[in-house]
Amino acid sequence: MLYEHLSETCLAARIGEGGLSDEALGRALEAAGPSLAGLRAAREDGSLPLLGLPGRTDDLEACRPVAAAYRERFSEVVVLGTGGSSLGGQALAALASRGDGNGGAAAGGPRLHFLDNVDPQTFGALLAGLDLARTGVLAVSKSGGTAETLAQLFALLPALEGAAGAGDLAGRVTAITEPGPSPLRRLAERRGFLCLDHDPGIGGRFSVLSNVGALPAMIAGLDAVALRAGAAAVLDHTMAAADPAEAPPALGAALSVGLSGERRISQTVLMPYVDRLAVFARWYRQLWAESLGKDGMGTTPIAALGAVDQHSQLQLYLAGPRDKMFTLIRLETAGLGARVDPVLAGDESLSYLAGRTLGDLMDAMARATAETLARNGHPVRVIRLARLDEEVLGALFMHFMLETIIAADLLGVNAFDQPAVEESKVLARRYLAGEIQGGAP
Repeated sequence: MLYEHLSETCLAARIGEGGLSDEALGRALEAAGPSLAGLRAAREDGSLPLLGLPGRTDDLEACRPVAAAYRERFSEVVVLGTGGSSLGGQALAALASRGDGNGGAAAGGPRLHFLDNVDPQTFGALLAGLDLARTGVLAVSKSGGTAETLAQLFALLPALEGAAGAGDLAGRVTAITEPGPSPLRRLAERRGFLCLDHDPGIGGRFSVLSNVGALPAMIAGLDAVALRAGAAAVLDHTMAAADPAEAPPALGAALSVGLSGERRISQTVLMPYVDRLAVFARWYRQLWAESLGKDGMGTTPIAALGAVDQHSQLQLYLAGPRDKMFTLIRLETAGLGARVDPVLAGDESLSYLAGRTLGDLMDAMARATAETLARNGHPVRVIRLARLDEEVLGALFMHFMLETIIAADLLGVNAFDQPAVEESKVLARRYLAGEIQGGAP
């Protein structure tokens, strides 16, 4: 395995009454057995295309010339999309940048800017700062009708055309949308934009391993084949497990659902101690919330970041309501980074820092938080990484997608739909069309 899944401190035998009992865990793991069998069958018959992606590379060939052209021609690439059409790409790009999903790419490639909201101030500031003559655009919408993405594209095209000229516009814009008629595909056909197919069988929040995530990753200089290899390793291990307890995604789902039922855990905190995984935590937040929050079921996901949030949230986590499960992601950082000069740390009260590296401090903070949570009876598991690269990140993506699908099965909800969000989308369109006057303030 490309990571260690350490979950003993979620159990009552280890942390007391705040943990899950052996009996409840056993029931949840037994219930996870049919879910694993269903996943094996879906992988075999191809009914869940997500499970076929890790073993494929053919679809990446269509992305390679696009990524190569963007890396060669452009200094800036604007990725338009929202929710699942953006967060996976952001989480991947963070691996090649300073950690926030935007900024520099590997090996001298273009800077990637993920524009996933329609705040006019943010859009205007980005537009003003771009070298439009050297800017490419990637527009992603599974349905091809996402209002935010279309509005962004319509607002950007005149400025891009003014800088590059109408004749050069076609080679500057690539769309990803599912086959069939849609506003985005019709626009691409009219204007001569390249249009890649979004697999209609893969929902946006599960699309990170597809071209939705792979193309931005390749533009950023990352290895999409290694990404899928890491995902394949987790998928293969999970599918081969004779016992759900031996499959970390199944065990994670059983712990989460078991704690929700037995200990009334209503929130789940994902807290990586790695800046480059900050956007990954936001990707997980959408995945878990939109997949499980149905029919009164689900737990509320919280994206946190260590060690920063030890100074903003840990007080509540430790002394507030006992309604949370914690997942900490630790990267082995001991000995890495700049070292504190013992002379500068000459104050006796700072002797513990003398000669230590920044990586030493990050490692100590992560270990201390996990131990403190467990000592105080809060269920906490640790996912420990020896390294962080495309292969490991692919493994993490697959782990949490499988964990989410299995948890949905245990809760009896459909992991792949999101009916509740459609009402607000329809209402927003009616406001824009002038069909509704008044309404909410």
